[in-house]
Amino acid sequence: MVRVPLSPQERERGERFGALLRRARGERSMVDVAAAAGVSAETLRKIETGRAPTPAFFTVAALAHALGLSLDVLAAACAEDADHGEEALSA
Repeated sequence: MVRVPLSPQERERGERFGALLRRARGERSMVDVAAAAGVSAETLRKIETGRAPTPAFFTVAALAHALGLSLDVLAAACAEDADHGEEALSA
């Protein structure tokens, strides 16, 4: 199966998502959050750095739960530009 290359907008959205997760993680270690979500630290690292810009839904849901984030808030924050996304996450 050939994967269609991501558009620049899709890559940017993945980078915004990764930045949101990093901010939400705060002082918690990547290993602790990954373990709480049931994913590998490498998976979380790839998502946070934008190298995995389209993680699976259940990975996103598990990370949101581990970080105490609403999926609605995450979706809204990732759909906005970088400044508004940060505001949505803190709301």
